Amino acid sequence: MTDDDADELNLGLLMFIPYRFMESAVMAALKSAGHDISLTQARVFQRIGPEGSRLAKLAEASQVSKQTIGSIVDQLERAGYVRRVPDPRDARARLVTITAQGNELIELSLPVVRDIQREWTAHLGPGRTRQLRQALEALREITDPHR
Repeated sequence: MTDDDADELNLGLLMFIPYRFMESAVMAALKSAGHDISLTQARVFQRIGPEGSRLAKLAEASQVSKQTIGSIVDQLERAGYVRRVPDPRDARARLVTITAQGNELIELSLPVVRDIQREWTAHLGPGRTRQLRQALEALREITDPHR
């Protein structure tokens, strides 16, 4: 390893920095609209599937224990963002689903994400943006067990 290599940021950090920028912008928009949701809650919330998710799957996707995910979902439920409903495929199981108030979080977030993506495309250009997306999608194939 050369001194130049030591000064370079690793690829994981280079991917995290823009993600964190976008995440912070979304969190600021939610807060300015009066939503008091923590970063931990938001990271779990964004992993809930469109038809709902079981706690065990949320825990796995969020990389936290079932006990921790239960506590976070409790907080989200008290805030009115999610609810637990019977799983139509298994009466013994429950699904965490997004409520109308939770959908408001999504509606507030989407324009922020779109604006940032437009800024990034303007900065990188359409060709480089397309290449970046293709490279990240290829990496997802080997890094995302929940895709």
